[in-house]
Amino acid sequence: MADTFQNYIGGTWQPAASEATFANVNPARTSDVIGHFPQSSAQDVDAAATAAREAFASWSRTPAPQRGEILRHLGDVLTERKADLARAMTREMGKPFFETKGDVQEAIDTAYYAASETRRLFGHTVPSELPSKFNMSIRRPVGVVGVITAWNFPVAVPTWKMFPALAAGNTVVFKPSEDAPHSGMLLVQAMLDAGIPPGVINLVQGAGEAGQALVEHPQVNAITFTGSTETGSKIGEVCGRMHKRLSLEMGGKNPMIVMEDADLDLALDGIVWGAYGTTGQRCTATSRLIIHEDVHDEFVGMIQAEAEALTLGYGNDDDTEMGPLINQAALDKVTNYIQIGQDEGATLLFGGQRATGDGLDEGFFFQPTLFTDVTPEMRIAQEEIFGPVLSVIKVSSYEDAVEIANSTKYGLSSAIYTQNVARAFQAMHDIEAGITYVNGPTIGAEAHMPFGGVKETGNGHREGGWEVFDFYTETKTVYVDYSGQLQKAQIDNVED
Repeated sequence: MADTFQNYIGGTWQPAASEATFANVNPARTSDVIGHFPQSSAQDVDAAATAAREAFASWSRTPAPQRGEILRHLGDVLTERKADLARAMTREMGKPFFETKGDVQEAIDTAYYAASETRRLFGHTVPSELPSKFNMSIRRPVGVVGVITAWNFPVAVPTWKMFPALAAGNTVVFKPSEDAPHSGMLLVQAMLDAGIPPGVINLVQGAGEAGQALVEHPQVNAITFTGSTETGSKIGEVCGRMHKRLSLEMGGKNPMIVMEDADLDLALDGIVWGAYGTTGQRCTATSRLIIHEDVHDEFVGMIQAEAEALTLGYGNDDDTEMGPLINQAALDKVTNYIQIGQDEGATLLFGGQRATGDGLDEGFFFQPTLFTDVTPEMRIAQEEIFGPVLSVIKVSSYEDAVEIANSTKYGLSSAIYTQNVARAFQAMHDIEAGITYVNGPTIGAEAHMPFGGVKETGNGHREGGWEVFDFYTETKTVYVDYSGQLQKAQIDNVED
């Protein structure tokens, strides 16, 4: 009998007000039901937002370094639970254990980094234009933050959002993806065990109704969202109308450029990891290979040999290198894009089918796939597939490669493989993306660096690093006039 889990609101674990639940299953073994989770409604979100609002006054007045000590301890708690949490994540969302361990490590790194930043929430002091007057700015938290995340990094990405928000003095209502509710619950439990006070963190499980209610709730001051561009656009409309602060991290169609002078062995490691790691289910996945014609045939052959040798299976099995897609809808979507690519005239070189046999029949497994003869305008070269599908585009020059790399509506991550230093530095400026790797794949993030994209990938804010604190704080300007008399700023006091 599968367990039944609850929301965490205002310091207590409780079912949804309606008592409705939904089942969460292992995508590699669909008969394995992980548990039943609350199908929350606007009523549950209202209770969570109210609890977060009530807790805000006390938490925001807690000295920032004291908040940092709790986050530092949280990093220790996550370190102790790393393997167990990673195993649970793999069971729930499918990527192999070696990947989910990395997911937890990102959370650990983020906890320690956010803790350190609580001693560096800098303002500014600047000279006044008037005598006997002191000018400064300070940071203040924005209030209640609604956090809505995707399933593919069910611990790392929520921590990118929640830990800096908490460090800055905000309180949080967290809605994980309905495809990764157990990971979200385990993360919140770790936060509570580390000493996050009641009401400062609130967990509301569920699907779109809960997410919409969180976005629309008048007591929620800011929304941070990771997910599809379509959903992000709808959230943006609501937040714009309600004058809410909003951070969006959405889709990607990330290019890897491989020039004729590239180290092909190094590039091979990068493309296999970038295209087929996490079964291609990353916003940073390498979905377009833009390759110089001089090395096209050789390199594509190298990819085929490596990709077809990947071991598919349940991610908690020791030899698994690639897990399943997340659900039936994802399997259907990827299958549809295989047909689209063929209809458009691309050549399906390998893969392109659901993977079966050897323990795969019960899961949503899909073969590593590669298309050649792809042209830049094809849908498989423009649209996010979110699966293990790589589109290869042949070019004859660096200029053509960059033009094609920039030809989509997305701009998250990018990569170029070359041994030409001048060309590498030129690409840093030429490629339209929030992230550019030189001689590395398009994926990967470090906790102390900004993460985010341009164009329709985001709305200008960044996760991670020092820049994320600009989103979670308001700047307050303070003047101290100790002249003992009225001084009129901006009045022309200069005698003619």
